[in-house]
Amino acid sequence: MTDAVLDLGNVSVTYSGVARAVADVSLTVRPGEVVGLIGESGSGKSTLAHSILGLLPPGAAVSGDHMRLAGTDILTASARDIAALRGPAAAMVFQNPMATFSPLHTIGSQLTDFLWRDRASSRRDKRLRIIEALAEAGISDPQARFDAYPFELSGGMLQRVSIAAALLMKPALLIADEPTTALDVTMEAQILHLMRQLRARTGVAVLMISHQLGVIAEICDRVAVMYAGRIVEQGKVEAIFADPQHPYTRALLACELSLVESGATRLPVIDWQEAGRASEQDGVDTPARPASLGDAA
Repeated sequence: MTDAVLDLGNVSVTYSGVARAVADVSLTVRPGEVVGLIGESGSGKSTLAHSILGLLPPGAAVSGDHMRLAGTDILTASARDIAALRGPAAAMVFQNPMATFSPLHTIGSQLTDFLWRDRASSRRDKRLRIIEALAEAGISDPQARFDAYPFELSGGMLQRVSIAAALLMKPALLIADEPTTALDVTMEAQILHLMRQLRARTGVAVLMISHQLGVIAEICDRVAVMYAGRIVEQGKVEAIFADPQHPYTRALLACELSLVESGATRLPVIDWQEAGRASEQDGVDTPARPASLGDAA
C-alpha cells in the first residue's frame, strides 16, 4: 500500500494547557486521494488543519503518537524543518479569498514571493510559470491578471488565484479549508470542478474541510466526521452518507437543507443529548455551548 502523505496518530491540540480543541485524532490521506473533514463550527477542523502546517497561535500545544507529513514527523521536527515543509509537502487554500492577499501588491509580485526558494530561476522564468499556473486555474487573460491588484478581481477569481498559488509549489498535499464558503453557488461549482481537474491532472492529495455535506459528497473519496474535537466516524463517502452509524453524523445529515422536505414548517435540529450520550461512550467531552451548524468553521 502506498505510504500516506498525511498520517496522524492520536493527535491533540491544547490551548494554554487547559482547553482541548482537538483530541486523539487519527487520520490518513494517501496520494491522489481526497478526504473530507466535516463538522460544525467549533468542532476543531480548522485547528487541526493549522496544526499540520505549524500555523497555530502562541499558547497552542500539539501532542500525540505521531504527526507525519510527507514522511517527516512534525511532533519531533524543528521549527526550521516544519517551515521547509510548507509548500513542497503541503499548501493551504483558506476560506476567505478576499483576505488571502495583500491589497498593496500586485498578484504577480505576491506569487513571485511564493517562489523565493527557487533562486536558480530568473524573474522572467518565474513570471512565465505563474502565468501558466493562473491559466491552469482557469484565470482568463492571465498576463493581465499577473499585473492586477487583488481588489480588481472577484472573490471567485481570487480563490482560483489562491489555488494556483498553492499548486505553484507542487505540494504533495493540498489542504482546502472551506474553499467555497465565501462564494456563490455558481462559483462554488466552478471551484469544485477545478479541484477535480487538478487532482486528476497532478495526482495531488487533498484534505477538504467543510460543513457543506454536498461539497463533501461531490468531491471526496472518504470522509471523517468531527465532533467536539474528535473524529467520531470515518469511512467511504457512500457508506457514511448511506448508513451513518453515529448519532451526530445522522444529525448532520438530517440538517442538510437539500434533504428537507418541501413545505416543511420546522427545520431539523441536532439532538445534542443523544449525540452527547453516544459521544461520551466514545470518550468525547460534550461542549457546554454547541456552535451553530450553519456557521463557518
